[in-house]
Amino acid sequence: MLKMRKFIVIVMVMLLTFSLAACNGSSQTGTKNTKPSTKVNEDGEVDTSEFVTITMMTLGDKPTNGQLEKVMEEVNAKLKDKVNAHIELKWIEWADYMTKYNLTLASREPVDLIITATDWLDAWGNAQKGAFMDISDLLPQFAPQTWEEVSDESWEETKYNGKIVMIPEDAYTQWVNHGFFYRTDWAKEFGINEHIKDFEMLGKYFQGIVDNKKGVIPWDTPGTNVTTAWGYLNSYSDAIELPITTGIFPIYWGKSYDEFTNVTSPVFEDIFVDYAKLMKEWADKGYWRTDVLNYKGDTRELFQAGKTGADQHHTQTFSGLRTQMDLKQPGSEIDMFAWSDTRDNLISMSITHGATAVGAHSKNPERALMVYDLIRNDEEIYKLFNYGIEGVQYEIVDGKRAHPEGYDETKDSFASNFWGGRVDKFEIPSEDTWDGVADIYAKYDEIKKPFPYGRFVFDSTPVDAEIAALSQVTAQMVPAIAFGKAGDPEKAVNDFRKRLEAAGYEKVLNEIQKQMAEYKELVDGN
Repeated sequence: MLKMRKFIVIVMVMLLTFSLAACNGSSQTGTKNTKPSTKVNEDGEVDTSEFVTITMMTLGDKPTNGQLEKVMEEVNAKLKDKVNAHIELKWIEWADYMTKYNLTLASREPVDLIITATDWLDAWGNAQKGAFMDISDLLPQFAPQTWEEVSDESWEETKYNGKIVMIPEDAYTQWVNHGFFYRTDWAKEFGINEHIKDFEMLGKYFQGIVDNKKGVIPWDTPGTNVTTAWGYLNSYSDAIELPITTGIFPIYWGKSYDEFTNVTSPVFEDIFVDYAKLMKEWADKGYWRTDVLNYKGDTRELFQAGKTGADQHHTQTFSGLRTQMDLKQPGSEIDMFAWSDTRDNLISMSITHGATAVGAHSKNPERALMVYDLIRNDEEIYKLFNYGIEGVQYEIVDGKRAHPEGYDETKDSFASNFWGGRVDKFEIPSEDTWDGVADIYAKYDEIKKPFPYGRFVFDSTPVDAEIAALSQVTAQMVPAIAFGKAGDPEKAVNDFRKRLEAAGYEKVLNEIQKQMAEYKELVDGN
């Protein structure tokens, strides 16, 4: 029996070594062509005698106050002790981040771990281009705890062409559904005594600011923030966004949750004309600055300073901003008008909104997964990597993370931006998180519908050129429509439609619908 077990192990090791030595660059999934730095002996034990440095690509501006290095020194001491490895973060700065991110992946740079996402970091597109490694066979051996804790159903949502190419952030509760944050103290001054739940009420609030708050811009925002287009469609239709990127604005949507495989575009329906008209009306009334299309300032700071009446982002941001506003603008008691408030059109978060992949050209994929497994599942390393050093970055007060006495945000702050494997079991709520957010989550839980596109992977190959052209059109035309700067709204939308059609709108629509029909067969078959 023992001989048979050893024989099986040896065969498995040979197969694993063969798969790791395969040549890379496949359009299916990436693999590597170097010898593994981490070996497994015939008894299944991992040999980590060779020291390696693991790189992790993450999004954000690299902290410059020296705290990142101090925290990483402690993290790396523990990683060296446990798996004889260090980790280095490779930062992709926010300015033009999508271009930099995709160029880095296309460069064949041997990055080990990559923070990715299917809904905002084009994970499927990059998987299709061979940027990520097939880790199906590596996970059970080198990230065993993660492998066991992620369900089979969740693993299915991480597969490209039947191979696992990313690890989902499936054990972390968050809501990033968007909406407007507004001041309830001002709303009450204007006679608005109930929760704002649609664009009509929001317009009344903005008008109240124009009439009563001299020098305050109702909504100050950069001209690239066109999320009101999402919000209006979400608020006044049953359409749900497809996980297909067409630049600054998604052109293609599912008709509704019940008809999620029926592909449509609200841009070609009356609702988009209604939206354009409302935005032109709001622009004419002065609800944002006249030079909005060129503005790039920090509008959240202006909101906190009482110089603008609204801010726009998602629920996670609101939960922290609420407590900050209570301190910076006492009595403001800001509230959030979420797009879903109008007609309960709310889809659950995708578990691959945050995920981690292994780079196709990684030289140390086995050890990279071992490092990931520790960051996700070792409580001590998790807290260091996500929160910093206790006593410097935070202390625990009544079960919450608080700043230690003498904490200076400029000198003491730390961030690693690990958005690819957080878990509720190790999360410590911040003192800056508003306690009332639990009630918002409870409200969402009552109306949410399951994310229906978890296993849908769009193969854009037949229409790559058209999608690129459509993305250029949205970048050129949507901001002007979204801020009422495109002239006559009906003409602007009509011109937008013509440009989309000339760029290949119908061809892409037909391709998506074709693949969605195949996806429907897959879903119905299960």
